[in-house]
Amino acid sequence: LERFEYAFSLLGKEVSIREVFSENQFIDVASVTKGKGFQGPVKRWGVRILQHKSRKTKRGVGAIGPWKPPNVMYTVPRPGQLGFHQRTEYNKLVLKIGSDGSEITPKSGFKNYGIVRSEYMILKGSIPCPTKRLVKLRWPARPKPIREKYEIVYVSSKPEMLEVASK
Repeated sequence: LERFEYAFSLLGKEVSIREVFSENQFIDVASVTKGKGFQGPVKRWGVRILQHKSRKTKRGVGAIGPWKPPNVMYTVPRPGQLGFHQRTEYNKLVLKIGSDGSEITPKSGFKNYGIVRSEYMILKGSIPCPTKRLVKLRWPARPKPIREKYEIVYVSSKPEMLEVASK
């Protein structure tokens, strides 16, 4: 009941990152991956390309199953949509939370993004989405103990370069 009242009091108000998360904490990141359209089984599932003397096709699956039962099993790699799927990455470490974007923004701005003008969060590792796509952040579902405290020592002026040192 208290949580509901607290959530109701926050409704319609702007919530800061620092109110929810802190530095040196693990979080889960969920987002929609970069879309790649309709792709064949070689790119989609990593199927081996057949030899040059193969019959009918080279970039398809060699055999999609037996005559009986007369349907294709779901485990057989087939062509279809690749990318634009929701994915969740677990236990990403929050290295830094800041409000002044000029501390980390290179002179030319970040590639495909530009200049950071609002609050920002630096995570260790990759995030499953292209630039400027909405990202959902949440408390970790499978938390790990934090063994070392991390601190950002140096931010390079070259785009997308950070050096991280552990204490």
